[in-house]
Amino acid sequence: MPLNGDDMVAVGTNVIVRFLTRDDEAQYQKAYRIFAESEQLFIPTTVILETEWVLRFSYRFPSDRIGYALSGLLGLNNVITENKAAVLSALACHQQGMDFADALHLASSLSAKEFVSFDKRLINKAIALNVNIKLVEP
Repeated sequence: MPLNGDDMVAVGTNVIVRFLTRDDEAQYQKAYRIFAESEQLFIPTTVILETEWVLRFSYRFPSDRIGYALSGLLGLNNVITENKAAVLSALACHQQGMDFADALHLASSLSAKEFVSFDKRLINKAIALNVNIKLVEP
């Protein structure tokens, strides 16, 4: 789908959360109309990251439900995100027990020579999941 900023609507975390949780009917209806009537919707990667955090901490959604919801959202024909492949890769790693933010950081860094981190848990989980980037502890 070609990007055309004149037709594109960017959405924030609270709109997505209302759309996915339907916890406020009036706001859900407005969010639904945005998703149904907009030709192109842009969701920044930062909004996806924050949405995962809100669903996990505020709504106590388990990782499989978050993965299902966000994958479904990104699968809508009118939804565009910055690096869909990285986000979907991060969601797959998240489904296998990796922290979503860590997985997104790694998936977004695949063009780098290596990923440097003091976080041994991140490094060990990434190695266990066979993430395709050299991991280095400084």
